[in-house]
Amino acid sequence: MSFLYCSIAYLRFVFTKEIDLGIKVISIGNLSVGGSGKTPLVSALAPRYEQSAVVLRGYGRRSEGLVVVKDFDSILCDVEVSGDEAMIYAHKLVNSIVIVSEVREDGILKAKELGAKIVFLDDGYGKHHIKKLDFLIEVSTPNQFCLPSGAYRERLYASKKAIFLKEERDFKRSTTLINPRNRMSLVTAIARPQRLDKYLPEVLNKHYFSDHYFFTKEELKMIIKEDNVDSLLVTYKDLVKILPLELPTSLLDLELEVEQHVFEHINNYIKDEL
Repeated sequence: MSFLYCSIAYLRFVFTKEIDLGIKVISIGNLSVGGSGKTPLVSALAPRYEQSAVVLRGYGRRSEGLVVVKDFDSILCDVEVSGDEAMIYAHKLVNSIVIVSEVREDGILKAKELGAKIVFLDDGYGKHHIKKLDFLIEVSTPNQFCLPSGAYRERLYASKKAIFLKEERDFKRSTTLINPRNRMSLVTAIARPQRLDKYLPEVLNKHYFSDHYFFTKEELKMIIKEDNVDSLLVTYKDLVKILPLELPTSLLDLELEVEQHVFEHINNYIKDEL
């Protein structure tokens, strides 16, 4: 099954014709399933460029089609419509457009229509029909097979140009604990939540939910009561869904410090496109 999956993905790549959408597109992706840090990386890159936009599918959202989550001025929908990752961008990228769309080229063209000059495509490696600069975040995994027996959605093909980025080499994480309390329990719905462990302060308990999960107020109130805690320790991805519930939270905010040579790759790509 894995061989068949990889073969189909390769054939799709081979027979796909690249199209130029008339705007510079920077893709941040990874080859394997699960979290790799795409959202914080895009959040670190996009503010460096005027009139930027972020386009993503919007996994886990309770809507369909193209949605402008945020224009250059304001947030235009709630987190259920946008999905959690898009709402992170909407809050963090105050000067950027944010659009969710299953059809990425529609989202890119809409961003262009709204005045964007550069688009950051979240999880766009597999969109081989879109002309773009591809960055891939390296994620170590002992299993080198494609789905379903392995973690790889696709391989890096010999004729496909991409720049690999690695944590501690090309970018570093820094954490800020906002509103810390004496008694906290971790509540999170991110992929591979164990990657938070090295950044965590002391917590009384850890509660893991499936990626993109929408919490209910009742289940979170039950955690607060049963753990006897002062607040729920969450990531930004969790916070955008918990804020409307008006419950006590502490934020473990993860930011990336990106090396200058990554921006130089982008700047050179922009110049080549002019």
